[in-house]
Amino acid sequence: MKLSRNAFLLLVPAVAVFAGLLVLPLAGILGESFRLFVPGRVGSAADAPYTLANYLELLQPTYVGYFFTTFRLGAIAAIVALLIGFPIAYYVARTRSRRIRNVAIALLITLMFLSALVRVYSLELTFGPIGAMMPVMRFFEVSTNSRAYIQWLVVAGLLHFIVPMAALTLIGTIQNVNPRLVEAAQALGALRWKAHLTITVPLSARGILSAFLICYTLCISAFVVPMVLGKGKVLFVSNLIYRRFSEVANYPSGSAISITLLVVSLVIVYVVSRVAAQRW
Repeated sequence: MKLSRNAFLLLVPAVAVFAGLLVLPLAGILGESFRLFVPGRVGSAADAPYTLANYLELLQPTYVGYFFTTFRLGAIAAIVALLIGFPIAYYVARTRSRRIRNVAIALLITLMFLSALVRVYSLELTFGPIGAMMPVMRFFEVSTNSRAYIQWLVVAGLLHFIVPMAALTLIGTIQNVNPRLVEAAQALGALRWKAHLTITVPLSARGILSAFLICYTLCISAFVVPMVLGKGKVLFVSNLIYRRFSEVANYPSGSAISITLLVVSLVIVYVVSRVAAQRW
């Protein structure tokens, strides 16, 4: 009983901070999302009636397009991040040089602390109209103002953030896979790449799923990348929320979009986790 009481006392500060900084603001957002917006006011009136109009408005094709773009580009970026991060993590986990391993991990951690504005504007300068890659774009007749090109640029910006995260997440997973299993498969005649795909990858499935969910969550909540690299043509739901709150002062609409994004994200994470749990 004494141990339980001590554990409870240790949890009280964390629970208080969690409730004060997350639960209460979310409760306020939820309540605001059912309020009726009054034009000319900042947010809703105190005596504004409750309504579902803010949620019904999200069924319009324009809003559906925002959500579809956000989740589609987020999924593409998360999958590409895994394809890039897994070989990096495999090399770091399997290298015999402790110095190389420490340098690689330090470099990945350093990349995570790089300023978001530095990342996005470096891509903007490199692939923009006056960037170093502009002659290449002209040679292949790629329009830098096309929607497809801007979407690719947004995905590249997201990869700047999530590739180091994916690699760091997968290093520990790969280290827990016994390398002798691959050596045994090769000794029995399996090719190296086939032994890798049939042993290392399946045994790392749970870590790969965790890395995917982390990267996917970071992508769909991204704000700076689509705001700068999207050039007003490719915007995420987070940018729409920002416009509702800051530019239009329509707090009920922005709150409804926020709650919808949260609920849809939780549903996607739950479904993917359940399907993976049944598979592995």
